[in-house]
Amino acid sequence: MALEGEPGRPLADRLRPEVLADLVGQEQLTGEGGALRRLVNSGSLGSLILWGPPGTGKTTVARLLAHETDLAFEQVSAIFSGVADLKKVFETARTRRKMGQGTLLFVDEIHRFNRAQQDSFLPVMEDGTITLIGATTENPSFALNAALLSRARVLTFRSLDEAAILRLLDRAEALTGEPLPLMPAARIALARMADGDGRAVLTLAEEIWRAAAPGEIFDEAGLADVIQRRAPIYDKSEDGHYNLISALHKTIRGSDPDAALYYFCRMCDAGEDPRFLARRLVRMAVEDIGLADPQALVHARAAAETYEQLGSPEGELALANAVIYLATAPKSNAAYLAYKSAMRLAKEAGSLTPPKTILNAPTKFMKSEGYGAGYDYDHDAPHAFSGQDYWPEALGRHHFYDPPERGFEREIRKRLEFWEKLRKERNRG
Repeated sequence: MALEGEPGRPLADRLRPEVLADLVGQEQLTGEGGALRRLVNSGSLGSLILWGPPGTGKTTVARLLAHETDLAFEQVSAIFSGVADLKKVFETARTRRKMGQGTLLFVDEIHRFNRAQQDSFLPVMEDGTITLIGATTENPSFALNAALLSRARVLTFRSLDEAAILRLLDRAEALTGEPLPLMPAARIALARMADGDGRAVLTLAEEIWRAAAPGEIFDEAGLADVIQRRAPIYDKSEDGHYNLISALHKTIRGSDPDAALYYFCRMCDAGEDPRFLARRLVRMAVEDIGLADPQALVHARAAAETYEQLGSPEGELALANAVIYLATAPKSNAAYLAYKSAMRLAKEAGSLTPPKTILNAPTKFMKSEGYGAGYDYDHDAPHAFSGQDYWPEALGRHHFYDPPERGFEREIRKRLEFWEKLRKERNRG
């Protein structure tokens, strides 16, 4: 099927909105009461950082803001530009400012500039030479200078949901005058394959139009054959990586094995290193399950070792077993919290000496100084528990570990309560 339109001009560019209200999927920013709408209505933008996934409208918004505020639009990409290019833009902006017009400088992929390059924006932002709008797919808190962030407002763009993607497809059909040759289920599948990326779904739509013979309509299998399935939006060094491992950790902590398996499989499908996942599962076992189920760590380590023996994809099943085990295990962070509290005290207390009763006396002099004197050998005491005080005298006793009434820690709590009872009885005696 022929796709009508301007030769060489992508469909995504032809569908680019001409006013903010036409932007799809970012109504929280562009609708009535939205942050962008308020800024435009006020007549003063200020510098902005637009943060969000690819294909969510960041570049489009920058262009529209320049138009709606009568600012001259300049665009550079951090991938292809250096300090020399920026200096030329700044000089042009200064000249333009003397003539009474401001400049909106849009910097795509601004996180790719190094710290020194980011610093070069600060003087021209402060004196009003430019209004900076930077676009980034990475978390600005980690990717951008604190000084730059302090001079700009961060606006968060969301991945387009299924309804927004379908609205884009409706607009594409209206523009081209041709319905997409897809069965209803295939149309929904196409929307999901876009991973929330509006530009991507329009590119895929163009491929479908070009591939369809006259009168041909694709079902889901035909759609997969035509587009060969777009790779998931995922970069092991970028936000996709951290977002999904965070989701996996929290779903295991939240005892939802089905959601945990879903995020685990998404990461495997996207090419994540299973050894990284194995290490994180071991961490989850000790942080979120701990002694509520001591076997959790055993399972996590066994899964990691099994993966090393079998490799992919067979070894991933062992990791999936561990995901299910950890998600369904009783949860406790009591040991984790006890460790953190003890570490804080250890740093604060410095080098306090333990009681001499529990110090060895390898020399006669140390023995004469009382090292080891009065130590009670616990195995000689009833219940193998002497109840003596092991804390530095200047510090006194502290309580870190508070096991909950869950899983194996219920038994540990009983032991601690029994020993505390014996300790009090011994001290009274």
